Amino acid sequence: MEKQVLGRLEWRINVPDGTSKVLVPECSYYCKTLLALKGLVGGLVARVLRFLDKAWALGVSEPKKVIHGIKVGIALSLVSLFYYMRPLYDGVGGNAMWAVMTVVVVFEYTVGATLYKSINRVTGTFLAGSLGIGVHWVASQSGEKLEPIILGISVFLLASAATFSRFIPSVKARFDYGAMIFILTFSLVSVSGYRVDELFGMAQQRLSTIAIGTSLCFLISMCISPIWAGDELHRLIHRNMEKLAESLEGCVANYFKDNQSGHPSEEDNSYKTQEYKCVLNSKATEESMANFARWEPAHGPFNFWHPWKEYLKIGALLRNCACCIETLSGCLNSEKQGTEHLKGYLRDASMAVCSHSCNVLRELSMSVKTTTYSSEFHSSVGEMNSALQELQNSLKSLPTQLILQQPLAVESNENKSTTKKECAPPVMGVIPLATLVSLLTEIVARIEEIVDGVVKLAELAEFKASNEEIIAQNQSTNNNRSSDSPGCEAEP
Repeated sequence: MEKQVLGRLEWRINVPDGTSKVLVPECSYYCKTLLALKGLVGGLVARVLRFLDKAWALGVSEPKKVIHGIKVGIALSLVSLFYYMRPLYDGVGGNAMWAVMTVVVVFEYTVGATLYKSINRVTGTFLAGSLGIGVHWVASQSGEKLEPIILGISVFLLASAATFSRFIPSVKARFDYGAMIFILTFSLVSVSGYRVDELFGMAQQRLSTIAIGTSLCFLISMCISPIWAGDELHRLIHRNMEKLAESLEGCVANYFKDNQSGHPSEEDNSYKTQEYKCVLNSKATEESMANFARWEPAHGPFNFWHPWKEYLKIGALLRNCACCIETLSGCLNSEKQGTEHLKGYLRDASMAVCSHSCNVLRELSMSVKTTTYSSEFHSSVGEMNSALQELQNSLKSLPTQLILQQPLAVESNENKSTTKKECAPPVMGVIPLATLVSLLTEIVARIEEIVDGVVKLAELAEFKASNEEIIAQNQSTNNNRSSDSPGCEAEP
């Protein structure tokens, strides 16, 4: 029987029990294979499109990474001319591939990292090549029987010593890559020198090609849109200060916001309140950037011997403050948050402490960002401490009637039913607020340490005075001159 449903035909067959069922056409083996192949290709295309979309978004948000890729392509294109052009190839011999390998290994994202690897690679290659040639000469003068023994012992001793030196903190921080290149080059020279006659010429050609590759990397990294590790570290520190201010402000605001359930809503728990986690995870990045920044030449406001170590100290202080904010966030989001009438009594004082603390962090961030220093830090810190003292006094002077207004209620699980009964004195309701005040006090202390760190950085780096400071100094100087001049009076 044939039936038309919604503009299309539907075929049914009668069965022995008197009913009918839809007749579904059977799909052949080739049809199933085609459908599976179509789904596989469609899924692969969808994944490629998603990948391209993410790559495009990354390039738009961080164009420096696109520029870095272009710079690496330019360097490889230029160094490959030593293979394509016969005069250049004849000049370096068959070791031109070492220049290509050097560009691939040495070229890094920042100028400092590129210079660090370049100097380490050239120095390690030169020292290892010189020692390898010297050991080879001594071994060749000792006879054919002792030559392999001397070479083997030299490889064992120098490779062991260089490997052990990589565990020394000072060497690992600044010369780890050079030590690895030293081991590689010395082993190659010592082992290959046993079978190669013109060892000195081979070492000279390899050193020259490595020098060409490193020089090309450094020039391109410096001349084409340079990305300085010092700038990246400087920017990371002042951004972390802003993130701490946003996290602290968001946590306290969410806690005191009116909510019937006593918990912050999903909208309030935004991304900004969790930005302190980025500060907690920035230690490795800060240390690597500070290490690379010490290799960079003077640029912008950063002269030679810029106190990059002070940035690491400030970063450690920021992480200590972030730990306190993390603890504060966990306590404020816990089950026991205190009753609303007690929270309302301390709301204004707590928000005042939070506001002044965030202002101090933002002022420090602006000072580091603009490399300026202002004496207003001390007045802002004084306002923060005054607000904290008022909060502590408010906690101590909580009215007894306010504490006893609502007794503490807990749950009892008898017969799987929830009943309320008083099992603790009402004063237990004050504990969440006392914890809040205690953590805010600790955060204020951490912020004062950050202020001291920024002041020390400003002194060592010779931060310039801010515009307001210069205007105030000029006005003070003019007033002093007018008061010292006889017969002159200041206009009202």
